[in-house]
Amino acid sequence: MSEAMTLSAEPVLAVRDVAKRFVMHLRDGLEIPVVDHVSFDVRGGECVVLGGPSGAGKSSILKMVFGNYGVDRGAIRIGGPAGVVDVATATPREILALRRSTIGYVSQFLRAVPRVATIDVVMEPALAQGDDAATARARAGDLLTRLHVPERLWGLAPATFSGGEQQRVNIARGLVARRALLLLDEPTASLDAANRAAVVELIEAEKAAGVALLGIFHDTDVRDRVATRIVDVTTFAAGRIAA
Repeated sequence: MSEAMTLSAEPVLAVRDVAKRFVMHLRDGLEIPVVDHVSFDVRGGECVVLGGPSGAGKSSILKMVFGNYGVDRGAIRIGGPAGVVDVATATPREILALRRSTIGYVSQFLRAVPRVATIDVVMEPALAQGDDAATARARAGDLLTRLHVPERLWGLAPATFSGGEQQRVNIARGLVARRALLLLDEPTASLDAANRAAVVELIEAEKAAGVALLGIFHDTDVRDRVATRIVDVTTFAAGRIAA
């Protein structure tokens, strides 16, 4: 089946004319422009990669889509179970609901409650989405296995793991719940070749399932393998380039 046939007709994510600047209140209100006129779509079944050098604004775009950063101008429309929500104007309650139902986020860093077992950390988003415990545990176990986290570690808290192991737990946690949109922030950073390959396989599986993915990958080999297309963030530069 061709790629065009697997993509959803309507975009899951539609970014329209978005602008962002940082205001340095401790520097007499100094304004640092980040990006301007950002516009692109992400449809189900594709992985759109934000490209460009460090400091071009890639992470800022990802954080605006997730609702961590405010938007100075424009719209970020995400289609979910409750209809289309504009993250740029949504209330905090609406953004939290969108994260529970529609948006998954995989970062480089694991933030987990201390002393909670790894399997419970991973399955929690699936439980929050409404899966029963057996289904959530089976899904979490499958992901941990595919990411080469041995079962003997599942009962331990991930805070005791190495950095690479924690990263793989974080990836499993980000993928365990079924989301229409997945945001990937350097998910393969610091992973060895075997685990990078495992992550690539999981990303390809999400694409095949019709999930829309938006990511940042400094690993060019991984980027080239998973990207449906690359959006060059430097075309959205607004004055001085910021992180």
